[in-house]
Amino acid sequence: MPNKLAGRNAVVTGAGRGIGRAVSILLAQEGANVVVNDPGVSVDGTGHDDGPADQVVAEIKAAGRNAVANHDSVADTAGGERMVMQCVDTFGRIDFLINVAGILRDRMIFNMAEEEWDAVMAVHLKGHFNTIKPAAVLMRQQRFGRIVNFSSISGLRGISGQANYGGAKAAIAGLTRVVARDLGRYGVTCNAIAPGAATRMTATVPDSARVLRAQTQAAPVAPPPRVVVPTPEHVAPMTVWLCTDDAWDVNGKIFHVAGGSISLAHEEHPIQSIEKAGKWELDELVALVPSQLMYGIPNPAPPPADLDLPGRHVAQPQ
Repeated sequence: MPNKLAGRNAVVTGAGRGIGRAVSILLAQEGANVVVNDPGVSVDGTGHDDGPADQVVAEIKAAGRNAVANHDSVADTAGGERMVMQCVDTFGRIDFLINVAGILRDRMIFNMAEEEWDAVMAVHLKGHFNTIKPAAVLMRQQRFGRIVNFSSISGLRGISGQANYGGAKAAIAGLTRVVARDLGRYGVTCNAIAPGAATRMTATVPDSARVLRAQTQAAPVAPPPRVVVPTPEHVAPMTVWLCTDDAWDVNGKIFHVAGGSISLAHEEHPIQSIEKAGKWELDELVALVPSQLMYGIPNPAPPPADLDLPGRHVAQPQ
């Protein structure tokens, strides 16, 4: 139904390419006015180019809709404030905040430099804070708002070589749940998308790294080929739906979206437990943790069979 978001105003970060671009275009198609944010950096966060954001704005305007460009970095606190205020100054208020912006600096943890850690955290985790904080102030005052963050399977389940990226994305999932509780009473929702799509970022992962991750089981084994190739355009509809009035009571949730598949993530809670009245003794844990607490739970990255590890061949108590 066109114009479902008529009269609403949105800020979309990382909107010059990929998922952010697809979300911006769909928001505009549904009648929203859009601040298209993108500093036009490379995948690792270096450089600057106004072109990507300007091109998306031109495309939206050519379709008869309304958008303005913003070239600030979400890693900059003042930049986050400026893009939110640009939405207010240009369109009158901010209704939606979609945090898509991200970079990659993949490296195994034992090789990762501090700068590589800091750069990814600055864009992803701090970048979410830098936009959510000023938007939350205004949304709380107006008693309405929709915030959609972007997490990742890398943070929710773990992918080898992405300690910085996965750490930030896991933190964004936690941030989403907390912000939902902070703002829900004011009519503001906060949810997250964990997307699966072929983008500029995913294209930078070497095939050798993909093979190694699969061989070591350090990342989930790739599913069978999809009938539908997942694209950024497949991620946009659920992202935009979370901004609609129909989603007023959906809050603090994480959705996996890839191709034609949309699923609600299972919230973390205890799945197996052992109980006693008092403090556990170490000998008791030796007997009960492997046979009960961890029964049926696989190691996501088991060492090779020929690696002689202490305790590896000790028979477990029955």
